[in-house]
Amino acid sequence: MKIILDVNVILSALIRDSTTRKIILNSEFDFYFPEPSLHKIRKYKSYILEKSGLSEEGYNKIMEILFKYIQLVPTEEIEKNWNEAKKTMEHIDPEDVVFIATALSISDSVIWSDDSHFEKQNKVKVLKTDDMVK
Repeated sequence: MKIILDVNVILSALIRDSTTRKIILNSEFDFYFPEPSLHKIRKYKSYILEKSGLSEEGYNKIMEILFKYIQLVPTEEIEKNWNEAKKTMEHIDPEDVVFIATALSISDSVIWSDDSHFEKQNKVKVLKTDDMVK
């Protein structure tokens, strides 16, 4: 299965050795993350360090490990489906257009997110963490 990860899924995997992190590191799924959203993870770095108790070095190491299992989707790939994704998500949550566009760029993919606003669209199937555990 091809799974597009939402920012919050990655934040969860960074903050603690959680079920989310275990799924990413130990499953047979193909994980993807939109390259343009890397800045959001960096934006929350201080929060992650505070919540996790990680050192800068620990944070960098976990990021490196996680992204061995997560393929970055280049901006150019995502832009091809931007307008369609924008029509779908701009009235729901404009910040998440990028995840719909990424999913539309990768055939037969789903989005992994616990954010309920994704349920308000019908372009892309969305799985919650509970679904991933099952």
